[in-house]
Amino acid sequence: MEIPYTVEARPDTGLYNAKVGIWLFLASEVMLFGALFSSYILLRVGADAWPHGLLNVPIGMFNTTVLITSSITMVLAWANMKLGNPGKSRFYLGLTILCALAFLGIKTKEYHDKFVHYEVRMTDGTVMDGHLEKTSPDFAWGAGPNRFKIEKGSVEFQPIEKFDAKQFNVKRGETLTEVRHRLGLAKPGMLAPSHSHEKPVTLQASDIAWICNYVPRHSTYFAIYFTLTALHALHVIGGMIVLTYFWFQNPRLARIGRERYTNRLEVGGLFWHFVDLVWIFLFPVLYLL
Repeated sequence: MEIPYTVEARPDTGLYNAKVGIWLFLASEVMLFGALFSSYILLRVGADAWPHGLLNVPIGMFNTTVLITSSITMVLAWANMKLGNPGKSRFYLGLTILCALAFLGIKTKEYHDKFVHYEVRMTDGTVMDGHLEKTSPDFAWGAGPNRFKIEKGSVEFQPIEKFDAKQFNVKRGETLTEVRHRLGLAKPGMLAPSHSHEKPVTLQASDIAWICNYVPRHSTYFAIYFTLTALHALHVIGGMIVLTYFWFQNPRLARIGRERYTNRLEVGGLFWHFVDLVWIFLFPVLYLL
């Protein structure tokens, strides 16, 4: 039995089945990301301080350019298949997949930088912000209520900021973000630049009162950052899997039903453009505002 309206348009909608389906799916995606963006607005309005300068804007801008380029190559892949050039279509499809891989690679590097970036409170009142280089063999994290404390061992730490908490009247439980906001100093390193940044320092577990890297548990900002960008990255991976299937099957699909395969590329392209559009909103919201 042949499924109707896989190539020709339905009389009631003017669209073929797959295009109707993708628009309905994208409507549900708009509701999903709309809810998360609404959560972001509520959390930011209710926050005492909102950090700035914690993300690398040039890298974010480059990733934005990569995704916009991938949307252009996706359109060219569809257009060439429409014009009967499967070879060129496959070439542009490959470029789209490479752009997706580049985007994910850069985002992975950004995540890694946050995983090794720590805020440290020492028992003597010293506050430090910087990068964790390595840990000792006997290193062990705290558990339960003490998960923000190191139980034993030592860490090699490279400070970006280093100051006495009393110097800036840092209150108990006040984060560096809130301190910078209170003093009107947004970016890391502006509060009190470390003079020992060229040489990492070794911190003993017994001297550390509190330590946390820049992951979701650190602050509301990073909770919403990782939620939004990780969900977006999952969509990039999903789209890339579909496009990779098209790339491998391009010659066969073009041979047995070019018009039907062209429609498949169009549907895949609509999803890919949505992924691009979401990032165009995410970049200014998280990196610039």
